[in-house]
Amino acid sequence: TGYYGDGLNAIIVFAACFLPDSSRTDYNYVMENLFLYVISTLELMVAEDYMIVYLNGATPRRRMPGLGWMKKCYQMIDRRLRKNLKSFIIVHPSWFIRTILAVTRPFISSKFSSKIQYVNTLAELHEMIPMEYVHIPDSIVKYDEEKCIKRRMR
Repeated sequence: TGYYGDGLNAIIVFAACFLPDSSRTDYNYVMENLFLYVISTLELMVAEDYMIVYLNGATPRRRMPGLGWMKKCYQMIDRRLRKNLKSFIIVHPSWFIRTILAVTRPFISSKFSSKIQYVNTLAELHEMIPMEYVHIPDSIVKYDEEKCIKRRMR
């Protein structure tokens, strides 16, 4: 978590690579409580505008949240929190994430859809937000470096 702008607006960083593995027997329980924790934290932190940076890189498929969970999250987020969200930035989007969002687009508001932005590298993210207030986990930095090396080799 970090802040930007004069009003100290929140930047919430969410790294999917740290989510629990879906093969856990208590997966639904853990995800339910994680969601409640995230929402209660957002409600405490967010007084003004905020943005969410979703770090998708270095995340195996079994750790990505399911469509049902994401839909439930969206529906349970209070209107004020939805309204104050200025952008939802997805870093290193996989084809799976892009597909899920394309499929769900008709079911989410056009206002929310317009807030979603895809960013392919940390350098691109750096151009969009002040990174001095944002902690990027080492595994994501390594993933980004490897991806950039592969891109240059092509």
